[in-house]
Amino acid sequence: MRHHGDSPPPAPTDGQPRTRSDWATLGRLVPYLWRYKGRVAAALAFMLGAKLSNVGVPLVLKRLVDAMQLPPGGATALLVVPVALLLGYGALRLMTSMFTELRELVFAKATQGAARSIALETFRHLHGLSLRFHLERQTGGMTRDIERGVRGIESLVSFALFNIVSTLVEVVLVLSVLGNQFDMWFVWITLAALVLYISYTVVVTEWRTKFRREANLLDSAAHTKAVDSLLNYETVKYFNNEDFEARRYDESLEGLRRARLKSQSTLSMLNAGQQAIIATTLVAMLWRATQGVANGSMTLGDLVMVNAFMIQLYIPLNFFGVIYREIKQNLTDLDKMFTLMDREREVADAPGAEPLVLSHSSSPALRFEDVHFAYEADRPILRGVSFEIPAGKTVAVVGPSGAGKSTLARLLFRFYDIQQGRITIAGQEMRDVTQASVREALGIVPQDTVLFNDTVAYNIAYGRPGATQQEVEQAARAAHIHDFIASTPKGYDTMVGERGLKLSGGEKQRVAIARTLLKNPPILV
Repeated sequence: MRHHGDSPPPAPTDGQPRTRSDWATLGRLVPYLWRYKGRVAAALAFMLGAKLSNVGVPLVLKRLVDAMQLPPGGATALLVVPVALLLGYGALRLMTSMFTELRELVFAKATQGAARSIALETFRHLHGLSLRFHLERQTGGMTRDIERGVRGIESLVSFALFNIVSTLVEVVLVLSVLGNQFDMWFVWITLAALVLYISYTVVVTEWRTKFRREANLLDSAAHTKAVDSLLNYETVKYFNNEDFEARRYDESLEGLRRARLKSQSTLSMLNAGQQAIIATTLVAMLWRATQGVANGSMTLGDLVMVNAFMIQLYIPLNFFGVIYREIKQNLTDLDKMFTLMDREREVADAPGAEPLVLSHSSSPALRFEDVHFAYEADRPILRGVSFEIPAGKTVAVVGPSGAGKSTLARLLFRFYDIQQGRITIAGQEMRDVTQASVREALGIVPQDTVLFNDTVAYNIAYGRPGATQQEVEQAARAAHIHDFIASTPKGYDTMVGERGLKLSGGEKQRVAIARTLLKNPPILV
């Protein structure tokens, strides 16, 4: 007889990013920013104010230069007008800086808030995934992906809104001024240069992306090797393999070095092409303006204004390749993090699952009925296992390595779903109740005790967060480790080190016992 959930566990995905367009990735980010829509609107308003002030600077410069060319006899005006224009020039510069800083100040809360929300949601989701996922993942590479994704949120939004959008706004304003005050040749030259510049940048940057992606993959691989090696410090020492580990790490670093050099060489090619386009455009614009000054249709101030406008436009455009590349990379990093968030939970609560109900007067009974389970379809571990542990009884499970003893504990905690049969606690089918309530009723002293890199008190109190110091010490006494803890210089504030490696195996085991005794669960494994 088969029951709900009796199908084999879904095959784990390879963890590679799914195909998702850049617009789809941006769409996933919008709801997190929309919570701060007032701040986003204010930041955009400040951005517009900064650009209007910035565009006003060349106009003031034009008037200043023209004012310096007054005819003889205008000495008073020659003194008064430039001073007023200089004050206006300074005021516009100050306003540009002020609006820019206000924009950054207002928008920081939105980007930081969005980054926090996404990071927390990803963290919660990862804790909700099955043990299979966590056994197969590479910690170093995954944490680096999350780190890049969170860091990329602020960069992406800042680049997209305050570099790309703000530059487009400035282009529109500058073209409006040029078209209104001079002939349309200035507009056509500027537009042609912008189209050529952006097209060249996008094409070359898209081509370069594969080199940057390769460098990131090699960076994650090197980071994973380093973390794995350092976590297994004792094993490395036992086998005298420090040089072997260094060679493995250096191989990854060498591959990363070559990839980054290739990326840098293509970046130099991109920059050279961009500078050639900018220089050609500046020459064309200034030649046109010089002709206008020569034939009297333009003043010297007009030439200065055109030059100032071009410089203002091309300063942000000069970084367009870097910005575009960073936006593409940030989108890729965000997509990797969203892919982790999209990973389906292999073990999930059934719709409408109720909490496990236990009687306070007696211990619950456990029952395995015709349980079949396999980690992989072609490697069955349990075949028709059935047994019952009556309430209040202690039962030992013995058998050779690989017989499935640890698997029974994992199934009891519902780290995996079984393919056939049923497991009941106090007569309640495990898949009909919530996972949280099942694990709340269980306590375990694992064979391989791993502790958090925190104090002894923290690790014992982890069994029941919020426990008092007195309750922690009572649990330590019951586990016969209080005297050892008290003998250390810092007592319960002693740090146990990464994975508890500062403690001996026996000491870690007793901390684990104290932790479970503090929890005081109805069922102890």
